[in-house]
Amino acid sequence: MAWILIVFLILLGGLIAPFGDLLGTKIGKARFSILKLRPKKTATIVTIITGGFISAISIGLLILVSEEFRQRLFVDIPFLQKTLDESKKALLPLQEERKKLEAKINNKEMELNQLKSDIKEFRRGNVVIKRGQTLFIAKVTSNQNIKLDLGKIYNSADRYVQKVVIPNKKEIKNILLWRPSDISRIEEVTEKGGDWIILIKSATNILRGDNFVFVYPELLQNKIIVRKGEVVTSEIFETKDFDYKRINSKIKTLLRKTRDKIKSRGSIVNEITTRGDFIKKIRDSLNITQNNKYRLEVVSLKDSKTGDPIIVELNITRL
Repeated sequence: MAWILIVFLILLGGLIAPFGDLLGTKIGKARFSILKLRPKKTATIVTIITGGFISAISIGLLILVSEEFRQRLFVDIPFLQKTLDESKKALLPLQEERKKLEAKINNKEMELNQLKSDIKEFRRGNVVIKRGQTLFIAKVTSNQNIKLDLGKIYNSADRYVQKVVIPNKKEIKNILLWRPSDISRIEEVTEKGGDWIILIKSATNILRGDNFVFVYPELLQNKIIVRKGEVVTSEIFETKDFDYKRINSKIKTLLRKTRDKIKSRGSIVNEITTRGDFIKKIRDSLNITQNNKYRLEVVSLKDSKTGDPIIVELNITRL
């Protein structure tokens, strides 16, 4: 049916189009005028009207013959237009709600930033323990009662931290909070044997009066860092370094290098202990020999492990 209608419309258009052209030509030759227009323009208007007539007949036949076309033209299109209008009306409240929600989110973000700032200011003057600070250090050696030894270490750390955070509280209670996985890892590693150092560190800033302290452990092997008689670091002195200020500066630099070196080996101590009046010994040696070059050495006085203090003396030798 659709193909017959299409062929009919083509034939109809083909028949009417020459008629409109012929009619326009006749009007042009007859010098016929409409509304005082020139004959040529009148012919053009007649041709346009004929084309519109063809379109009108085509649409009319489609409406008359095709039920689907009538459905689309008179039912579907108005329905779609109505649905579109209703959707636009329904969208307006949603757009308003979105604006309100965005405004609420912005306000909440501002409140959160202000809260963070307030907490930071509040904690600045009351912090007794800083995040990452080492709270307790203990040595542990693998044995059959390792879990019992670890339990004693945890209790000792608890009592120590409680005295720092809530010193006025008489009742002894567990103040440290651990992750169970951390406890399991410590037990698993230490049961395998060896000597270990346990560092218990704070996971957050702690205020005076807080009831709980979140902590995490750091487990280090308690190994030899320096041996007795070992020259840890050394420095060369020349004639230009013989005045007191330069000697003192050289010694400070040498001790700083020594501390950095033992830290790189795994020591957890922050200071080096020196024995003897090494300044006097160095000055006396310089006054006696009057050589041009000397070697200043930092020598370990004892075997020291990861958690042991580093005790050294300074020796000067002539080159």
